[in-house]
Amino acid sequence: MEISNEKILKQFGKHVKQLRKEIGLSQDDIVLNARKITKGTVSDIENGKRNLSFTTLMDLAKGMKIHPKALFDFEIE
Repeated sequence: MEISNEKILKQFGKHVKQLRKEIGLSQDDIVLNARKITKGTVSDIENGKRNLSFTTLMDLAKGMKIHPKALFDFEIE
């Protein structure tokens, strides 16, 4: 059974949002920490509306002050 890209992006976004909240960061905090990512980008990611590039993934991890590997530690339902 093939999983759609849309579903993967939505699950990834849900995971990012959950991680952000667990860490205690706002979207603005991520932007301030990374400086190469916008609040609109963070919002789009969390809502599953953005297919990320590698550099955006790295900026997101930097903004969240986590290892990039943590961004991939989620289940696709």
